[in-house]
Amino acid sequence: MMLNKKQIIVITSVILLFGMMLMLDIQGLVKPGEGEETQSAATTPTPTDAKSISLEEVSKTSMEGLNASLKSLIGDLESQLKSASDDEKLELYKKLAQQWDDVNLTTPSSLYYELIAEKEPNFEAWLKAGDKFTDAYQQSMDTLVQPVLVQKAINSYQKADKLKPNTLEVKTGLGIAYVSGTPNPMKGITLLLDVVKQDPKNLKANLNLGLFSMKSGQFDRAVERFKTVIEIAPSAEAWFYLASSYESMNRNADAIAAYLKTKEIAADPNMSQFVDRKINELSN
Repeated sequence: MMLNKKQIIVITSVILLFGMMLMLDIQGLVKPGEGEETQSAATTPTPTDAKSISLEEVSKTSMEGLNASLKSLIGDLESQLKSASDDEKLELYKKLAQQWDDVNLTTPSSLYYELIAEKEPNFEAWLKAGDKFTDAYQQSMDTLVQPVLVQKAINSYQKADKLKPNTLEVKTGLGIAYVSGTPNPMKGITLLLDVVKQDPKNLKANLNLGLFSMKSGQFDRAVERFKTVIEIAPSAEAWFYLASSYESMNRNADAIAAYLKTKEIAADPNMSQFVDRKINELSN
């Protein structure tokens, strides 16, 4: 199976993202009762002590890993912003967001999508900003920046919710953010459970409920969630999480089989080496 550059970047990040997810400080994470009433997103406490982040500084730091051609292209676009009209700025924001997307650098990308939504304040724009901030805080390794990105995701989703209330997309995004970065993770779990109650095959909600089940040590529930995800859209990421859950349950034969599927789908040398080591460990 041939993979494009962005797919390879995502696949080779699975192991790192898995470790970061399990390291997230999610306090009191247990599965609420299925009948628990979903509470209003507007009343959920969110972080208030997070530092602010500067787009200029984020862009400067993010450009350090780019080649000279991309640095010049992005630098030129950002320079044009200084003298651009309001209409011109919107188009430049869109070009810059896409440029950062193309190199899979989610933090600067998300900040530009926020600026786009402020210029075009519609449901789709705020939803996209929320989704981009979600990608950014899930991939960020900066523990000071993470809470800011979580808060920005929540703010974006809340603005989308005001324009089109109670959509499953917004509930899912808010649920993930509440669990990942607020003092009230139970409310996030409740939102995600409400999503899968309405849409049992919701990919994103099932995937994150599986991850949160892993975080809380409920590996049997995690297995069922990842099986659902694989049924909907099999991916190296989902097979990897399923394999890790089986491994935590000491179901080594199942873990090996799932790791082999990860290796088969990923078709990536780094993942293959990791899986080979895992299989060797589990076989002895």
